[in-house]
Amino acid sequence: MCKVFQISRAGYYHWVSRRPSNLTMQTNRIRKEINSIYHENKGRYGSPKITAELKSKGFKVSGARVARIMRSEGLKSIIKKKYKVSTTNSKHNYPVSPNHLKRNFKALNPGQVWVSDITYIHTKQGWLYLTIIMDLYDRKIIGWALNDNMTAKDTIVTAWKMAVINRPISKALIFHSDRGIQYASQEFRMLLDKKTITQSMSRKGNCWDNAVAESFFKILKSELIFHRYYLNFWYAKNEIFEFIEIWYNRKRRHSYLGYMTPEEFGHYQLINVA
Repeated sequence: MCKVFQISRAGYYHWVSRRPSNLTMQTNRIRKEINSIYHENKGRYGSPKITAELKSKGFKVSGARVARIMRSEGLKSIIKKKYKVSTTNSKHNYPVSPNHLKRNFKALNPGQVWVSDITYIHTKQGWLYLTIIMDLYDRKIIGWALNDNMTAKDTIVTAWKMAVINRPISKALIFHSDRGIQYASQEFRMLLDKKTITQSMSRKGNCWDNAVAESFFKILKSELIFHRYYLNFWYAKNEIFEFIEIWYNRKRRHSYLGYMTPEEFGHYQLINVA
């Protein structure tokens, strides 16, 4: 074989016994960690978030290198399907609040601006309706409700009660949503009137006025719902609970937050203020 390839026998045995280089061993460690992060996060992360995760663990690595290793391992983010925004039922006779938010989706402090929206999730047992309330400060879902009907009581009222427990209102707050009947209902407005809250609503037919809340549903559906077929309410509710409370709020890295999780961002801001 050495004669055929025109190499020396000593050179061949040196190659066989040679230890991997430091670069090769480092690459193998990174490769192993990338696979671990990818599968631990159920394939939802692409190279930017995996790079951020590696850096948080002390690895010095570039995004380009992570992308190359992921390609060589055949690892791709499962996020493929597009999310189509559905229109809201705003045909009602309740008062409509003006748009006070005006697409200013930045909040300097917690409890300054909350946004909310409702979406639907199909199961073999029927439709479920998910209502969320998000604090724009850290993009955390502070209140949510999941039920098989769209009454104000079982959607926004339930989500609101959770939100004010998780993040008590201590100062002036803007609450923004679409013009849906649940938000415009007297039942919900009575809850807002008890606090120092300015209600804000999107312009008619303009989903971009509530883009951040819509973005959460895009994440939920592209990272979870589109990859599942739910046989019943129980299974769907358990998976959505895990997605919001364990994954999204505590583990998922957000590009808007500098690739920190909402939990990390809150602690980071507290330390900086102190």
